[in-house]
Amino acid sequence: MSIADQPHVLVVDDDDRLRGLLTRYLGENGFIVSAARNAQEARSSLVGLQFDLIVLDVLMPGEKGVDLARSLRESGSKVPILLLTALSETQDRITGLEAGADDYLAKPFEPRELVLRIEAILRRFSQMPDPDVDQGDGDDDGVRFGPFSFDPARMTLQSGTEHIYLTTSEQALLAALVARRGQITSREELHGLMGGNPVDAGASRSIDVQVTRLRRKFEEDPKQPRYLQTVRGRGYVLYAD
Repeated sequence: MSIADQPHVLVVDDDDRLRGLLTRYLGENGFIVSAARNAQEARSSLVGLQFDLIVLDVLMPGEKGVDLARSLRESGSKVPILLLTALSETQDRITGLEAGADDYLAKPFEPRELVLRIEAILRRFSQMPDPDVDQGDGDDDGVRFGPFSFDPARMTLQSGTEHIYLTTSEQALLAALVARRGQITSREELHGLMGGNPVDAGASRSIDVQVTRLRRKFEEDPKQPRYLQTVRGRGYVLYAD
């Protein structure tokens, strides 16, 4: 792989030892790596450089990782974000997903798992449509629900000619729901289909958050959904045409 083809990752963590370990390990596994010890340094790097993904620690002195993630999304940044959280910080993971993070990994973790998570996010992100490229008239073989169409091969959601931006985690969730359309799927099953551990602490709550975000993308009234419905006590079901 040439340097031009290597994904550029920004690691943001105030733990000097962990930041150094991750920088070295990711570098040995085919990534170009930049590092920052806090949100301020991360912002400076983001001004001058382009990144394919950000590995972001939730708890840092000063501006928290979740706050940085939310700020980046509010400013229009679409660079994927993988949060690093402590095992007990379930609420921080949920808040991070609500802020627009694509995935999270609980500490302690195996470095190889981090690489696999990053590769999975980058694969999904590479399938997202370029908003500056004409994607056609929307008449494709995607799965339709109302005026919307989801193409599982390209992981794209559109309404007519309008392409609707999805984070990589929203892509994975919608793909799982589409694959099981018309069938009730539990939160744990969905989490597993998205590549997570079904018994991971906070998995159910994470799916609830992702579903809420996803509904805002295509439901006319997210509080009274027509297509992506909750089956109390059992999970979720997507009704397609």
